[in-house]
Amino acid sequence: MAEKSLYERLGSYDGITAFVNNLLDRVKADSQLRRFWDHRGTDRLEKEKQLLIDYLCANAGGQVHYTGRDMKVSHKGMNISESDWQIFLQHAGATMQALNVPEQEQIDVSVFVTSLKNDIVEVA
Repeated sequence: MAEKSLYERLGSYDGITAFVNNLLDRVKADSQLRRFWDHRGTDRLEKEKQLLIDYLCANAGGQVHYTGRDMKVSHKGMNISESDWQIFLQHAGATMQALNVPEQEQIDVSVFVTSLKNDIVEVA
């Protein structure tokens, strides 16, 4: 039997959507990170959420087509610091814990997210 993709192991589209919803609620409420979402309309926030869901689904092995830009272009000029990154990682970990994501999947997600750091963090 073929090994399941990370997409399948995370609960496919519904599982990744639950992760994104939980994570975004956390980061938008964070006193340091909410600046990235302040002053954006509901429509823009929903579009960004959908792009994140699509991006994660596609990169986890799902049959979802991501139509957004790459991470470097998407985050250029946002002045995301190392401190912002560390807080984001804490929220991502707390989200996985809250959703009872199994340990191996947590590791696999962490490895993937960490691989994006150089494209996202701009300020040392």
